[in-house]
Amino acid sequence: MRKRKTPSLAVALVPIFAMIIFLFVGIFMFEADPHVPLLLSAVVATVVAVYLGYTWREIEKGIIDAVTLSMQALLILMIIGTIIGTWIAGGIVPTMIYYGLDVLSPAYFLPAAAIICSIVAIASGNAWTAAGTIGIAIMGVGAGLGMNMAMVAGAVISDCYFGDKISPLSETTNMSPGITGVELFDHIRYMLLTTIPALIISVAIYFFIGQANKGKGAGIEEVTALQQQLSEMFVISPWLLIVPIVVLGLIAAKTPALPGLVIGSILGAIVAVTVQGVPVGEIFSVMVYGFEMETANEVLNNLLNNGGTEAMMYTISLVMIAMSFGGILEVSRVLETLVTSLLKLARSTGSLIATTVATCLTANIVACDQYLSILLPGRMYVKAYRKRGLHAKNLSRTLEDAGTMTSPLVPWNTCGAFMAATLGVSTFQYAPYAFLCLISPMMALLYGFTGFKIEKLSAEEIARLEAEEREKEERDEGEVEKVSEAF
Repeated sequence: MRKRKTPSLAVALVPIFAMIIFLFVGIFMFEADPHVPLLLSAVVATVVAVYLGYTWREIEKGIIDAVTLSMQALLILMIIGTIIGTWIAGGIVPTMIYYGLDVLSPAYFLPAAAIICSIVAIASGNAWTAAGTIGIAIMGVGAGLGMNMAMVAGAVISDCYFGDKISPLSETTNMSPGITGVELFDHIRYMLLTTIPALIISVAIYFFIGQANKGKGAGIEEVTALQQQLSEMFVISPWLLIVPIVVLGLIAAKTPALPGLVIGSILGAIVAVTVQGVPVGEIFSVMVYGFEMETANEVLNNLLNNGGTEAMMYTISLVMIAMSFGGILEVSRVLETLVTSLLKLARSTGSLIATTVATCLTANIVACDQYLSILLPGRMYVKAYRKRGLHAKNLSRTLEDAGTMTSPLVPWNTCGAFMAATLGVSTFQYAPYAFLCLISPMMALLYGFTGFKIEKLSAEEIARLEAEEREKEERDEGEVEKVSEAF
């Protein structure tokens, strides 16, 4: 059997530096898409894995396992493509835009958009569902009002992830306490200590941006003209809003995201045929290639020509390549070496939390997946927090402050790629305006270094945890002995 070597820090950094160089040269010097730079990074990671003693079969399994981990995300991405197409063809998105233009003004649009998205995301428990439904409509209203679309996307994404972060229906909200041994609602209450101040600051920034841009958006005449064109092209009715309400109701009732979104897509198709008079054959084309219509209004063209599974293939291929790279790094234990090396830098409570934040961000960049940014540090730092007498709630909260919230800021991460594809704004454009995503890890650092709202373990809790750890070790030793005796 071929002997495998544990990668040293120097060896582990080789594929990381290769990725940084390839992405910098490809994106910033040649203005290329990130696909090929990431593919070349995966090649370097493969060479490193072979050097460490791993066979191609093992490397391939790591790739397949990583891509499999993102399969649900890829399927949701494809279904979101069909939802966008059928909801536009069915007049659902135009209806939301039409009425949104009536009630929202540029001065208050950004904070209102943020609050609306946070409510929908809390109800659905999923940032992707919120962005793929109400987020699309808000982007349309923002375009109609002449807003900066990067700012609008930043507000949508920030507060979709706020809802995702604190909703008890969210996968990450359940995952973080699950791997750290914290009760779900204890975790949520503890998160609010950092999340609510971050939310207030971000909404306040959006409010001041709106006040500064008062009067700079589209005028009443332009908005009225846009509404008139929408009403000429589609049947506009508040009854059409039943479809998104039904979808959000299904998700809130704990229907899994995928079937809930499929139902939304089917309902959109039915409405398109029965209400808007779209031929059945054309609906199939809309679901694959998106809705297409040419008008004299460029804003309207940008709003309406969207959707379809084909439009999502760019993002799906990017996610698959990025996850392949992350899978190679995980199977070759490169990620483990990086995390262990970062842990050695932790000398105090503040530096331990800073290390956790850095690990989550590194995992989002390198492993390219939000779940891995929670799982890796969550598994590896539990004992470090316990040794410092820190309650596991500090770790579970930091995993969300840094892992969940920074995931949409990385273009090749599953979350960043999804948001860019769904909202039609590149990650580099919206990232500076995703204030909640930027502020949340800063709040974690602030609390860590000041000791504010950092809960310590009592002597009784430490004794109990140590006793449980000893019992577990004794059970494991007993099982090993039984297996040995059997042979």
